[in-house]
Amino acid sequence: MRLTLYQRFLTSNLLLLILLVGAILLVIDKRESDAAFEESRRRSILIAQNLANLNLDPLFFYDLEAIKKNIEDRIDNSLLYVIFYDRFSAPLVSSDLVKQHEDIFCCSRLMPDAAPDSYAFASRTLERKGRRVRLLEAEVPIYARGSATRWGSIKVGISLEDMHSRIRRTRQVLILIGLAGLLFGAAGAAFLARRISGPIKDLAKGTVRISKGDFSRRIVLHSKDEIGELASSFNAMSEKLQQTQREKEEANRKLIQVEKLASIGRIAATIAHEIRNPLTSVKLNIQKLAQAERLEEMEREHLALSQEGINQIEKFIKGFLNYTRVTELSLNRFSVEQILEESLKMLRDAFGNKRVKVERSYQPGLPEIMADGDKLRDVFTNILRNALEAVEEGGWVRVTLSRLEDNDQGPLRIRVEDNGPGIPEELWETVFEPFFTTKPTGVGLGLANARKILEQHQGTIRVVRPDGRRTALEIHLPLEGGT
Repeated sequence: MRLTLYQRFLTSNLLLLILLVGAILLVIDKRESDAAFEESRRRSILIAQNLANLNLDPLFFYDLEAIKKNIEDRIDNSLLYVIFYDRFSAPLVSSDLVKQHEDIFCCSRLMPDAAPDSYAFASRTLERKGRRVRLLEAEVPIYARGSATRWGSIKVGISLEDMHSRIRRTRQVLILIGLAGLLFGAAGAAFLARRISGPIKDLAKGTVRISKGDFSRRIVLHSKDEIGELASSFNAMSEKLQQTQREKEEANRKLIQVEKLASIGRIAATIAHEIRNPLTSVKLNIQKLAQAERLEEMEREHLALSQEGINQIEKFIKGFLNYTRVTELSLNRFSVEQILEESLKMLRDAFGNKRVKVERSYQPGLPEIMADGDKLRDVFTNILRNALEAVEEGGWVRVTLSRLEDNDQGPLRIRVEDNGPGIPEELWETVFEPFFTTKPTGVGLGLANARKILEQHQGTIRVVRPDGRRTALEIHLPLEGGT
């Protein structure tokens, strides 16, 4: 059966806990049992010695009745029996219970020459009131003060039932403590197993998603230990792979664009050669005919329409060639604010005729950039003209210039916004494709040329929605750039 990492970790920890708690409980039980038995041994010796001292005088005077009375007065559930032996190890006096047990009553366990501090022990079971009682038997010698002769010995039988009862209660407490320890240990092991296996499970899922090309997977960081470092490394890897994928897609897009430009360039050169020369001849001839005095008004109108059509064709060919031609930039230091103002100045009359208000917001103290001023002016003019054409009469166009980041090396951001209908989100990338246009008279090369020039400056252009409602064109230009 296949076990998960969580199950294996939890099972191994539970087994380890059971073995550890079991070993601890066994050691504690053994120490408690040994301590209890040793306490019973010391107690039995003390009882025997006290009884010997108490009955020393009656024994000296051989007053067996007094000894018998002293013995019977002290017999209880703990002290089960007492036997006095003479110096020859023969029984003298005993409690009534033990007389029927010949194996206990008959014989002393001490040697005749037993030293005063010697003693003997034995474990026994005794039938009492219909039940078997476990007991500890202890025997000590009896010496009179100042005498080197042993007068006899005394044997006592101490019940061990209280001791075993205490041991059972101790074992029950230990079992409860062990179960509680196992319960808390199991909960801790489950929590720890989840903390360890959870991120690893997420990592496994993440690797599957990455293998399918989805690099957006991130692992939530729960700790700063090795698991947290592993999750952090995975997130860094995913971020790097995602960035590499974006760079790859961008490189593929540029490669496709370059291939398109190369193909279009070859076509454009052929078109320019095949169309321009005869078109120029047609244009000159139309201009010459238009100067004739005998033309009627209708004929002049037809010639004017033909000239306008030729101008449209020339404009298309010029834009087409500009888009396909790869030119080098003439880089110098320029103020972006100055270039924007020059572009606005070129369109000032058009803005005034349509009564469109121009709002400016320039961050002060911005540095100059390395750029081709003429080409950037063409880019800004084209974008501002598109904004002008997008708004209704009496609308507004807002131009914002600021730094993108709060540091001295951050790129500049130029944003052109208007209160026109905006660009649908599904067309945000399409508008930069060549020959795409929504205007009835456009050729669709304005924004394509703008992106090409900005990419030559190591910049970018994209459609954004800064206020959540209207769309705007946003340009990023590095301080040092351009190829």
